[in-house]
Amino acid sequence: MTPTPDTIAAPATPSGTAAIALLRISGPDTGNIARALTGGLPGPRQAQRADYRDLAGRLVDDVLLTFFRGPASYTGEDTLEISCHGNPYIVQRIFEDLLQRGCRAAGPGEFTQRAFLNGRMDLSQAEAVMDLIHARGERALQAANQQLRGALGRKMSGLIEGLLGSLARIEAYIDFPDEDLPPEDRKLLDSELSRLQQETQKLLTTSHYGNILRDGLKVVILGQPNVGKSSLLNRLVGHDRALVSAEPGTTRDYLEERILLGDHCLRLIDTAGLNLTPAPIEQLGIEKSMERLQEADLVLLVLDASVPPPRFADGVRQNLTPANTLVVLNKADLPPAPSSASAFAEFESVATSATTGVGLETLSAALSRRAAAFHVELGEDLIAINARHADALGRAQASLIRAIEQLEANDPTELIAHELREVLAAYGEIAGKIDNERMLDHLFATFCIGK
Repeated sequence: MTPTPDTIAAPATPSGTAAIALLRISGPDTGNIARALTGGLPGPRQAQRADYRDLAGRLVDDVLLTFFRGPASYTGEDTLEISCHGNPYIVQRIFEDLLQRGCRAAGPGEFTQRAFLNGRMDLSQAEAVMDLIHARGERALQAANQQLRGALGRKMSGLIEGLLGSLARIEAYIDFPDEDLPPEDRKLLDSELSRLQQETQKLLTTSHYGNILRDGLKVVILGQPNVGKSSLLNRLVGHDRALVSAEPGTTRDYLEERILLGDHCLRLIDTAGLNLTPAPIEQLGIEKSMERLQEADLVLLVLDASVPPPRFADGVRQNLTPANTLVVLNKADLPPAPSSASAFAEFESVATSATTGVGLETLSAALSRRAAAFHVELGEDLIAINARHADALGRAQASLIRAIEQLEANDPTELIAHELREVLAAYGEIAGKIDNERMLDHLFATFCIGK
C-alpha cells in the first residue's frame, strides 16, 4: 500500500542473525510516527529508549529510537531508526505495525535512491553503496569507500568544469558573433581538449581493475589430465571442493571457487584436462576450458614435474605468455624429470606438491604479487570505474578525439561544439544530471556578454 505521505520502512539488518536488529523509516510522515511512539519528537541524533506498543496498545519490545532530521540524514528526509531485539518475530511485528501506521515497504535500494534524488550523494556515490556491501577484499573495500566519499565525483567535477569553460568559449563565438569578443584562440582550446582526453583515458584504464575488485581476479587452472589441478584447487580453497581421482579426465566441466588472498579476491577456475586425444565427453570439457582461458586474468599452468614436459595444442600455447601465466611444477614430492620445465623456461615457476602442501605458501605469495600488479591508482585516490562508467567515458573519449581532429582540421566551430556537448552528456551520466545553466554561468562570467 502507498499512502499519500510517501514514507517508507524496511528492516536494515537481516533478522535472526544478530542480537539486535534495525528498522528504518524515512519520509514526510516520519516525525508523526516518532511522536506517536514516544509521545513527543525525540531530539535529533539522540538515542531514546522506549516501549514499542503497536496500534492496539500491545507491548512488542523494549527499543531504542534515533531520529534524524532532514536534510541532515542519509536520505535527506526525516528518518527514524528503531533498534530492537533480533528475534525475527519481533522484527516482523514492528514492521507490520509500521505498515499499519501508513508506511509502505521500501523497494530495493530505495533509501539510497532517495539520497541521490535529494542531493545527498551523486550517482557514482550511490553505486558505491552496493560496491561497499559486496566488497570482496581489502582493495575492493578501499575503492568502494573512496568512491562513497566522492573520489570519482570529484574527478568528474574537475573534468566537467574544464569542459564547461571550453564549451562556453565556443558557444560565445557561435551565439554572439557581433559582440566585442577577444580573438578565438584555437591553440588554447586544443591544449585543454587534449588534457581532457588524457584524463579521460586514465580513468578508462581503471575499468579492468574495477572488474577485478568487484568480481575477483579470474585465475584459470590449466593443464593435462591427472597433473593435480583439482588437488591444487582444494589446497588453495582449504577444503575438498573438487573430486580427486587417479583416473584421468575426472573433471569434465569447470569448477569455480572464490578465495581471499591478501588484499584481493581470486576466482579460481578448475578446468577439464587438456587431453590431446579426448573422448567425446572430454572434448566438450576442453572446449569450455578454452573459453575460460580466453577470459583469464591469470593462468596457473600446472605441470607434472615428475615427467617430461607435455605438448599442448597451438590454440593453448599461443594464449600463454610470461605476463599472464604462472607455471606450477606440481608433484614436487616425486623425483623430478630433468627437462620438466624446459618448455616454459622463460615463465615464472613455482614448485609445489598438492599432496604434501610443499610450496603452497610460495604459490600464494606469487598469486598475491600478480594480483597486486593489476592495481591502478590515480593520485591519492583509488578509483576503479564500473562497466557503466566505462561505457560513458568511452563515448566521451571518442567525441573528444573527433573534436580535436576537427579543431586541427580547422572545421567549423559548430561541429566542435556538437562533439563537446556529447562529451558533456557522457560525463554527466557518471555523476548525475548536468545542469545546462552551469554552462551559461561560465559563458556570461567569462565574457561579460551583454553588460
